[in-house]
Amino acid sequence: MQRNKDDLNDSRQTLLLVDDEPTNLHVLRHTLQSDYRLLFAKSGQAALDLARSDPPDLILLDVMMPAMSGYEVCATLKQESSMAEIPVIFVTALADAENEQQGLELGAVDYITKPFSPHIVQARVRTHLSLVRAQELQETRLKIVQCLGAAAEYKDNETGLHVIRMSNYAKIIAIAAGYSSREANDLLHAAPMHDVGKIGIPDAILCKPGALTADEWRVMQQHSEIGAKIIGNHTSRMLRMAASIALSHHEKWDGSGYPNRLARDDIPHAARIVAIADVFDALTSVRPYKNAWSPEDAAAHIRSESGKHFDPELVEIFMECLPQILEVRAQWMDEDVIHRG
Repeated sequence: MQRNKDDLNDSRQTLLLVDDEPTNLHVLRHTLQSDYRLLFAKSGQAALDLARSDPPDLILLDVMMPAMSGYEVCATLKQESSMAEIPVIFVTALADAENEQQGLELGAVDYITKPFSPHIVQARVRTHLSLVRAQELQETRLKIVQCLGAAAEYKDNETGLHVIRMSNYAKIIAIAAGYSSREANDLLHAAPMHDVGKIGIPDAILCKPGALTADEWRVMQQHSEIGAKIIGNHTSRMLRMAASIALSHHEKWDGSGYPNRLARDDIPHAARIVAIADVFDALTSVRPYKNAWSPEDAAAHIRSESGKHFDPELVEIFMECLPQILEVRAQWMDEDVIHRG
């Protein structure tokens, strides 16, 4: 089924209504047509063909249909990657718990029994479409975060593998330090933006092969504050964490870091974790100005800086997590290290 010109100009979300009884489709049409663009199918195969050619935002699916049941349609949808994420709500006269359980186990998001209240159908559809929108926004936000992190790596002439490794190191340390799974995942996604402020540093300084002058070093240090400004102020917990890390990951436990010379517990905890993860990966990676250190030498350096550069408690956690961290390093090792090693 091809979309006509009017359909292309219709920005409403699309629902696919599937039922072999025209009367039921008419009732659903009357209930939903004012708020959504509607597609109709009277058989399971027709529903699958429509979903493939014109993917809807949600499917309202009858269970008892000839040739192919709603359960079979749902199972087929979930097996095809292009349709697997489309939410399915069963609308059926089968009202017992066993049938409902079967539908939910097949991947449906909800189960409405006939005869239904139009208000209930409208409310359930709104709820599940809102959940889809929320998930899409979350995924889009993460993509933007990842793109900004990658942009900073390109500017700094590093590989994207650096942020993959160090952000996973940070997550491992965070979980061992008592972070919840959600908090640790926030850190995993926030950590790649730690150096996004380097976008604002002149190439002549950022890519200089030799030592920086005092004036150049002061300019380089500005990347922390630039990064926090680029990320900005947000209600999102993950983006707030990202801004905090960008600003404070060069602070040191003894107060000798930058930009604000914070010390000890005044340094945000997530930034203290990222400081260790970032330094360990930098030391064990090849750079234009140095060879890669061995993991043993890098870990010894981290321990030697306990109580000076790094939070002593987090250093001990890092040492305990080192076997896991080395597994991540092996999985995401740079090609030049592989060839050298």
